[in-house]
Amino acid sequence: MKYRIERDTMGEVEVPYEKYWGAQTERSRQNFKIGNEKMPIELIRAFAHVKQAASKANYELGSLSEMKQKAIEKVCGEILKGELDGHFPLVVWQTGSGTQTNMNVNEVIANKGNEWLKEQGSREMLHPNDDVNKAQSSNDSFPTAMHIAAYIAVTESLLPQVKALRDTFLEKENQFADLVKIGRTHLQDATPITLGQEISGWRAMLDKDFKMIQESSKYFLDLAIGGTAVGTGINAHREFGDRAAKEISNATGHAFKVSDNTFHALTSHDETVHVHGALKALAADLMKIANDVRWLASGPRSGIGEISIPANEPGSSIMPGKVNPTQSEALTMIAVQVFGNDATISFAASQGNFELNVFKPVIIYNFLQSVKLLSEGIHSFNENCAKGIEANQEKIVENVHRSLMLVTALNPHIGYEKAAEIAKLAFKENSTLKETALKLGYVTEEQFDEWVNPQNMVNRK
Repeated sequence: MKYRIERDTMGEVEVPYEKYWGAQTERSRQNFKIGNEKMPIELIRAFAHVKQAASKANYELGSLSEMKQKAIEKVCGEILKGELDGHFPLVVWQTGSGTQTNMNVNEVIANKGNEWLKEQGSREMLHPNDDVNKAQSSNDSFPTAMHIAAYIAVTESLLPQVKALRDTFLEKENQFADLVKIGRTHLQDATPITLGQEISGWRAMLDKDFKMIQESSKYFLDLAIGGTAVGTGINAHREFGDRAAKEISNATGHAFKVSDNTFHALTSHDETVHVHGALKALAADLMKIANDVRWLASGPRSGIGEISIPANEPGSSIMPGKVNPTQSEALTMIAVQVFGNDATISFAASQGNFELNVFKPVIIYNFLQSVKLLSEGIHSFNENCAKGIEANQEKIVENVHRSLMLVTALNPHIGYEKAAEIAKLAFKENSTLKETALKLGYVTEEQFDEWVNPQNMVNRK
């Protein structure tokens, strides 16, 4: 492999010849050979928005030349298009401020930008610190990139998938609005419900999750940019933060602004904890929905079997013809991972000392992983399972008429104790509720037929 020599304040470093990163990136690459978890590319692209916006603000304020600004903007555009993904090698497990990733971005922009400047015949040269990082510190640029990446991921990737699954359930809710089935509480038979009503519970969960995530994510619109090292804004023009935030808003289409308190913005990640709490609520609901689906589809002959789900692949390497609820299983594993990520984020966010939280990389890594898993998991579950849910009407009707809990409808007419006596005797003698009620003489046949009507038991008054 060919190498070139790069220099920083600590001396010379050999860097792979074809890579655009510089000495500080290479030092980090060599000093932190830990794990396989790379800094998320979504964060790198958010950094491109930060550097592009900073260059425009600095140019407007007269502290950066037009050619340097154009060079920075050009390279940032290439990063946003994914053309330079192979030049960001650093792992999550590095400095807790993310300084080395900030410098990775600065170095790549400077080295690639200098190629363009030479092509233009310019004698100017970009410096990663003095130009690309002008008026910034890792301490404010990294949390700024965190908020940009998190907000874009939630609003542009996750929420559309939540809505799509919600719409599928609404369609199923209407399709099965009049199909009466037996309800279940404590995994035991309960009073009747329609399949549409049951699915409406799933739909309502997603409606509320959508709103909670959408509302909480607005806190990500506050940015740390302009706070520089400790929140005071040292080495930055007073107008820099607001101008940069405006440029970020223009580029992303989202209403970002400078935080009301940049000291808070550097040392606290309570917004991320708050939003991830809403993601955890979504994960909890998805766990419940996926479990309901696989319980209701269990069988096909020895389970509940009230619904059928798509048979996407063979379910067993030894049992021919077996089909498993694999989409539910994938979604529940994702939920478990999100629960774990929430614990990591919460603990990491509690560890800010004085003017800086130094757990930033692990916070954003876990947050973006949760969003990605939820987005892709919901899409997969919707396309490969939820849309294909069908009702097994014969099984549903059979379960309704076999249920002893229809006796509940007699409570207002003969009282709880007599109704319980009917249910217990019917179970003991393996007879129907009607046969037992008539045998005990508590109701007439006409009264039973009028009062114990499953269809009437599902309509809310």
